[in-house]
Amino acid sequence: MSEEMKAEDGLPEVRIYTDGSCSPNPGPGSWAAIVLDNEEQRETLTGTEEATTNNRMELTAALKALQSLSASHRVCLFTDSRYLKDGITEWLPNWQQRDWSTITGDAVRNRDLWRALLVEVNRHQVDWNWVKGHADDPLNNEVDELARSARPVPVLPLGDQNSVHIFLAITWRQKSSSGAWAGIMRFRDHHRVIGGTRQVGTGNGLHIVSAIEALKLLKRKLPVHVYTTSGYLKDGAGNWLRQWQRRDWHTREGQEVSNRQEWQALAELLKSYPVFFHQIDKKAPPCHNAEAKELAGEFYSEIILQET
Repeated sequence: MSEEMKAEDGLPEVRIYTDGSCSPNPGPGSWAAIVLDNEEQRETLTGTEEATTNNRMELTAALKALQSLSASHRVCLFTDSRYLKDGITEWLPNWQQRDWSTITGDAVRNRDLWRALLVEVNRHQVDWNWVKGHADDPLNNEVDELARSARPVPVLPLGDQNSVHIFLAITWRQKSSSGAWAGIMRFRDHHRVIGGTRQVGTGNGLHIVSAIEALKLLKRKLPVHVYTTSGYLKDGAGNWLRQWQRRDWHTREGQEVSNRQEWQALAELLKSYPVFFHQIDKKAPPCHNAEAKELAGEFYSEIILQET
């Protein structure tokens, strides 16, 4: 980077934007950081881990960015992670006083990263700022895209001949609260096209409905691979369902789970089959998902025709 302008205390100044990504959570993850000096010259940093969590990736992004500065700096750091921002500005002193234990006596999670961050906090003058993710901050959106792009891409089990493969897609119009879903079911050389429409609920709910309707059609208890663009469906079915059931279908904050009826119906079906959910890349989907997306648009046209 160029010679940075110096603050009143003599320290050079930089701005840093950081983000972490992990899917599934836990699972393969990645992080990214953008470091900008006062002349807007930038350095971009990225990294990956095969087995991690979203929170660890958020911490790692900040840590690696601060470690990249060879000398002490005055840093204005931006993150969309409340865990990172609140942890470093509010929780850290209490953890230290309790010898890295929480108020309940449990060991602080990710304390190796928190300790490493503490070293950097003592080396730099850091102003920690939270920004809303996926909103109107262009640099936050850019670092989010960098982190997601760096994430290791899992190999899809498309060639598994002993499993049923279900490729799902939806079309949803928020203004009219209506949409359509479609799917292609494949077992070896056999294919079946399915789909339907819905004029109530949400787009997230429709993703769940598409999985429900497809699983209802299964006749044999074979392993099932479901391919979807919806991280909400994938993470909900793969990670969150068990926690929601233990809490009587309430979130960690005590609120009722959104789309509860749909999740309950899906949970019942998942008792009967070994189902594996895979989130696919919207930009480069398997061909059957691309076909399902086109079919969902055709099914949605039925709604338009009914309204005219």
